[in-house]
Amino acid sequence: MRDKRSARASAECGDRLSREDALALYEDNDLLALGAWARAAKERASGRDVYYTVNRHINLTNICSANCPLCAFQVERGDARGYIMETDDVARVLETARKTPRLTEIHIVSALHPDRPFSYYESVVRQVRAALPDADIKAFTPVEIVNFAKTSGRSVREILTALQAAGLSSLPGGGAEILSDRVREIICPNKATRAEWIDCMRTAHTLGIRTNASMMYGHIETVEERIDHLIALRELQDETGGFQAFMLFPFHPENTALGAERKLRRVGSWEDMKMLALSRLVLDNIAHVKAFWVMLTQPIAQLALGFGADDLDGTIGEEKIIHAAGAQTQTGITRRELDAMIREAGYEPVERDTFYRPIAAAEEVGQA
Repeated sequence: MRDKRSARASAECGDRLSREDALALYEDNDLLALGAWARAAKERASGRDVYYTVNRHINLTNICSANCPLCAFQVERGDARGYIMETDDVARVLETARKTPRLTEIHIVSALHPDRPFSYYESVVRQVRAALPDADIKAFTPVEIVNFAKTSGRSVREILTALQAAGLSSLPGGGAEILSDRVREIICPNKATRAEWIDCMRTAHTLGIRTNASMMYGHIETVEERIDHLIALRELQDETGGFQAFMLFPFHPENTALGAERKLRRVGSWEDMKMLALSRLVLDNIAHVKAFWVMLTQPIAQLALGFGADDLDGTIGEEKIIHAAGAQTQTGITRRELDAMIREAGYEPVERDTFYRPIAAAEEVGQA
């Protein structure tokens, strides 16, 4: 294993970190040094800018065939808590979205419904595109795309091509959890494998579909598996250049079977900041790192701007999946709040679209 002194020198100089470097820095546990190096990496990538978008989340259903012990959102078919959004339900959400000033993105992720055909999801994308012709549609994780392919008897490429034709703009990065089949066999045994998740992203990138990437940590994975996950993302980015942002998800164990069975607790803010800074340093070829305030809470997300993050995601509108697992954050946030969080941290707010194109100076946003 490389010694800590060499690893620290590479981090400080901005050199590419090896697996051994990353592990050495993790074990070194010098959070302030990691933060300084990650902050410098962020500023090399995006200067003093910190981004956010005006978006709306739609979670189409919580009825799921995967039954992952990791998840508090899903219910089985027949459960009284189950729901699925029909055309009129989606229309009501879109009508609210249409009234939101400068909304640029609709973000759609859901459960793996056992009965709904791929045509249902394809029609939702068409419905969103018709209602909001100028909005970016970020929809369906690789886990969902792989499931559509398996249930419809079509290839992942065919599914993505059909969604593109319907109006899809990009893919979210969820469902990666930890890219280790050892871990996935325990936490999400009925979801896409490591190879399937990576191959779906590779296919999306070859079709010109930009995507995000993610990692969910703080459950049963080892530190080595976390670093291997980051390096797998970096290698794919070297190959395709299709990732535009990376997001860390700390595991929220409340209300999950995995949390109860293993008596897991939410990792602390020290671990959050250490992993965020390490991610920024390892992922030297992914331009943007998000601090997802819904997961982290607003104060910790703001702190993350000093540890390499350059994006606070968006206004959200309403989020159900993470809150089902016990998140106590608001379900939405205003432009004014995001602007204040960024300025207080010493950075410049930049309202963006899905593809990091600036929308307007934050001063022009008004009171929304």
